[in-house]
Order: sequence, then structure tokens, then C-alpha cells
Amino acid sequence: MSIPKQRRFWKEAAVSEEEEGFGVRLDTRPLMTPARRPLVVPTLPLAEAVAREWRTVEAEVRPETMPFTRTVNTSIDGVAADPGGVVEMIAEYGGTDLLCYRAEGPDALRNRQFAAWDPLLAWSAETLDAPLVAVMGVMYAPQPAASLAALRRAVAAEDPFRLTGLAELVTLSGSLVIGLAVARGVLEPDAAWKISRIDETWQEEQWGIDAEAAALAAERRRSFLFAAEYLRLLDE
Repeated sequence: MSIPKQRRFWKEAAVSEEEEGFGVRLDTRPLMTPARRPLVVPTLPLAEAVAREWRTVEAEVRPETMPFTRTVNTSIDGVAADPGGVVEMIAEYGGTDLLCYRAEGPDALRNRQFAAWDPLLAWSAETLDAPLVAVMGVMYAPQPAASLAALRRAVAAEDPFRLTGLAELVTLSGSLVIGLAVARGVLEPDAAWKISRIDETWQEEQWGIDAEAAALAAERRRSFLFAAEYLRLLDE
């Protein structure tokens, strides 16, 4: 969701306690989303993060410098309007989860995958009641229907705010299991990102680093870590 361009008219951006959570007021005016809904979030830390972004505006609102505001707007105006569609989009990753597709060789790469990915699949089986089948190669392999249903239930249990952050974690990593593990505090975000990049890291070690690909990966990493921080503020 984009923020309509506007010039700074307020002197102070302050957090306010509202009936359904915490909002932000620009002087006396409640901050609204682009769709003119009240910008109210579940936790005080997240509201404070949004307020800080508005305090640092100098002359004109620049959405690219306000990631918390943009993400909250997406949660309220986008995800909350169709949470079921977002749940289905995220849950679909369970059927093709990155962790389930292993290299056929060399052994050194396969061993890295086993060491990093097998514990997460064990966690999925034990904690989410969703055992998944790992295969060699990239040919599609169907997963147990009961496991996919369990993963969908885990996603559907999240509210629109958390769904927004979870969607970023899952799409950027290619793994629903990794996304849920980070969202639930089981896996540290930076470690999770490295786990999702085992194949790419191996290729870089063998063939060298491509500058353009590295720049794109760095941007995706920043987005992944931001989504994890957004979820952390929702947990506080």
C-alpha cells in the first residue's frame, strides 16, 4: 500500500491509546491509512515504530523511508480485507517447501542441507503435526494431505498483522517451515536467511560472486530481516 504524498503539517507525532490498540496522532489528528481507515495496531512497540517514522519526516512524506507505516497500511487495507486469500497464498508454499528438495550431489552440499534442513523438518513434524517428505532433485513430489492441512491451520491462526510479516518471510525464503519457525521465535532471522540460501552460497563458493545477484540478495535479506523485526514488535 502506498502513502499519499503530502507535506509535513504536524509538529508532533505521538502514540495514542485507542479502544482496539494503539494509534498515532499527528498533533491532534489520528493517523489514517490510504483507504482512510484508522491506523491502529495491536502493540505499543509497533505504534512507537510508526510514530518515529512520522517524527523524522522533514518536508515531504517519502513512503520508501517509512517501512513500518507501509507494512501496517498493507495489513489494515490489504490483508485484513481478504485474510483468507493471503492464508491460501502462504499455505501453498507447504506443498513445494524449499526444505524438501535436496541436491543430488555433491555430497558436501547435500550434507549442508541435511544438517540445516532436517532439524526444521523434524520441528514441523513434532510441533506443527506436519511431517513433510524430502526428495532428491527438483521434480515435484506431493506432500501428505494431513500435513498440508496442518500447515494451513498454523497459517490461518495468525491475525492480519502477523500474516503480513509471515507472507514476506515465506516468499523471500521459499519455505513455509522457515517462515513459521522465525515467526514463532524458534529460529533467529539471520540464521534462517542463511539456511534458506545454502544452495546459492554453495554456488558462490564454487564459481564466485556475481555483483548483480549479490546486490539483489542483499536487498532481499534486508526485507527478510525487516519482516522478522515487524513480527517481533507484534510479539512485545
